[in-house]
Amino acid sequence: MSALQHDLPEGTIEWIESVAAGRVESLRRHVARREAWIVDVACDDGSRLEGFLRIQREDGGVDPRRLERETRITQALERCGIPVATVHGWNPELRTTLFARDPGRADIDRLEDPARQRAIMEDFMRVVARMHQLDLDALALDDILGPRPTTPEETALASVDEICSQWSHFLGGYRDPLTTYADAWLRRFVPKEVARVSLVQGDTGPVNFMFQGDRVSAIVDWELGHWGDPMEDLGNILVREFYNPCGGLRGLFELYAREAGIPYSSFAARYYAVHQNFRGMVPIHYVCLNAHPRESIASYLCYRYVGDRATCEMLAQAMQIEVERPEMPEGEGERDILAESAIHAQDADVVPAIEDPFARSRAEAVKTLVACMDRKRRYGKALDAIECEELGALLGRRPDSAAEGLVLLDAAIRAGRFEDESLVRYLTRHAWRDEWLYAPAVALYPERRWSEID
Repeated sequence: MSALQHDLPEGTIEWIESVAAGRVESLRRHVARREAWIVDVACDDGSRLEGFLRIQREDGGVDPRRLERETRITQALERCGIPVATVHGWNPELRTTLFARDPGRADIDRLEDPARQRAIMEDFMRVVARMHQLDLDALALDDILGPRPTTPEETALASVDEICSQWSHFLGGYRDPLTTYADAWLRRFVPKEVARVSLVQGDTGPVNFMFQGDRVSAIVDWELGHWGDPMEDLGNILVREFYNPCGGLRGLFELYAREAGIPYSSFAARYYAVHQNFRGMVPIHYVCLNAHPRESIASYLCYRYVGDRATCEMLAQAMQIEVERPEMPEGEGERDILAESAIHAQDADVVPAIEDPFARSRAEAVKTLVACMDRKRRYGKALDAIECEELGALLGRRPDSAAEGLVLLDAAIRAGRFEDESLVRYLTRHAWRDEWLYAPAVALYPERRWSEID
């Protein structure tokens, strides 16, 4: 057998083999935003363990217990009969968990049969309804999830406050009008009533569950799980269906309410869609500005610019503000033969010659980054002029640059000197222009639109 190729911490392979009682036969990096590995083990008893290895490296960053929390929640839910991946083992020293690898699929958005998509989503809503009715004492997770909220404000804002605290080193000096406004908006418009506190996933919905046939076989990715308002998970589903469209959401939230016996609020669902986007976009903005070479920054750029536009549109929906997509600069800008040559070489010569899926994805990312840099060179000045014109109308004077204007607008938002309607309309136009500028990265999730809800 050839030597395993990996950069896992020393002792990881030996730990896997001790947990599985066998020998690791194959190991490959999984293509995903969070580091994971596909592991196959030939067990001593003649069976085969198909594993999915999660790892949280070094000191764990701003959330050092993220993987431990995911592991504990998964174990608790399996005990309660909720479909999740079996945990084979957790190693606190290596910060590594070996999960069972579900043989099903996650790509419900790629199914061509609308009836099957609907059947799977209906089953998923029933699973979520069951999960939200679980006895919290029986889960025995208070030691890792912390105290349960007792007021609507605590329920809605605990995870917002946590994100702001975890990323205070970044947010303290970051001047982004949308981030500042979304934070303030979430605090101004907390839903007034919470039917009950439940275990919520914090990022649930399409592609974060596996399915076999027409049934959900495992809900995955529990690192953001916490005590919260059940409506938060409906907002999560709204967000994830935006990125992974699978037939729309009409009727599904009403089905959930019937199954769970929990009142449904369309405003709360939209509120929590903004809530999830804010919680997710803070670290994504950070990575886009401070990426480690290990990170796939091309995918982060996509999430940032599609996510910013989505947040603006959902803010508008929640407040019943009409917004529209602005006109973009015409023409192709000045060509750059160097950029064109680099893109062609990656596309025609490099990527086709790479067999390893992870290495291929990295090569594709290089092409995307070169294309984004080229578009910034082509259209940057034209977009800057548009931003200065529109910011001047909001601020009362034209800034010398878009960068200066955005800092001034951020200061105005912090001081409360804004009117929601005109601000949301500007932020939406600004987000559309950014998404258009970074079109090569955004191609990962092109032309995404919010689904209508009950």
